[in-house]
Amino acid sequence: MAYQLDFADLANYAGMFASGAATTLALTAVSTALGVSLGVLGAAGRDSRHAWLRSMVGAYVEAIRNTPFIVQLFFVFFGLPALGIHLSEYVAAILAMTLNLGAYSIEIIRAGIAAVPKGHHEAAASLALSRGEAFRHVVLPQALAKVFPALTSQIVITMLGSAVVSQISVPDLTYAASYIQSRNFRAFETFFLITATYLVLAFIVRAALNAAAKRLFAHERSIAR
Repeated sequence: MAYQLDFADLANYAGMFASGAATTLALTAVSTALGVSLGVLGAAGRDSRHAWLRSMVGAYVEAIRNTPFIVQLFFVFFGLPALGIHLSEYVAAILAMTLNLGAYSIEIIRAGIAAVPKGHHEAAASLALSRGEAFRHVVLPQALAKVFPALTSQIVITMLGSAVVSQISVPDLTYAASYIQSRNFRAFETFFLITATYLVLAFIVRAALNAAAKRLFAHERSIAR
């Protein structure tokens, strides 16, 4: 007997779908702000004059980039309580996403820093700017402008990867899908809709970040021209 598609029942769960999508976007927004900030600090640490700091940041980057995100999530949520550190599912999800995005952001931002012309470093030094001031006011804005498309892609990847936070009972979009299909037994229709929703969210996040980039980096792009 041929399978009969039926999407009508999913309308009864519209509120749960919307709540799950909102949770996914909220997790992405918070972890993006924290993760990119961590990336900036880590990129500065990777270029530090202190060998111990460079080694620490390098070890963190390698540890995150060479382990699965779901393992990192489980370590934060299930492993840390053994040390007496108990986190709610939301905090654990944000922490894991932040640490993951931060590690990748460090390498992306480092590539942007390396792409800033040496003449701009020298110009900052000629203005008597300290190393930190030159980094904040001259190097970093240009570096971020150069690598923002790569950062945007990594943020979208982080959002899509957040689907696994449902494994620790965070009521995100994937959690909603699992719950709904266990009630209506319409797995194809449910996960088809979830797939389409993630696709739409990815386009929304990219569009929002691209719009923000046009405002934030208008001056840097004019200099590049």
